[in-house]
Amino acid sequence: MNTETILERTTSFRNDLLKDLTDTEFALYYLEAALADYKEDGNTEALWRALRDVVEAQGGIGKLAQRAEANPQHLNDIFAAKQKPHLDNLQSILSGLGFQIRLDFAEN
Repeated sequence: MNTETILERTTSFRNDLLKDLTDTEFALYYLEAALADYKEDGNTEALWRALRDVVEAQGGIGKLAQRAEANPQHLNDIFAAKQKPHLDNLQSILSGLGFQIRLDFAEN
């Protein structure tokens, strides 16, 4: 089997991920995993990458801006790391995706 045939018969991991992230429950678990990883390693880049994936899968910045009643350019700047995101930005983005921030007891 040649490379061209293999590429025709396989799918891209990214395309599969974005398709899965259109499901709100899957997106929730994906973001929860990203937050758990952030809790362990403090990697904000990976957390924002996960948020970008969900935003892209669920209609993109334009749709998010409408749902969150936010400026699309401002959201673009946040995701492009041109602006340092604030907690209210995170709340607005999560709210636009249909999620909310919730506190839970930490297990010791």
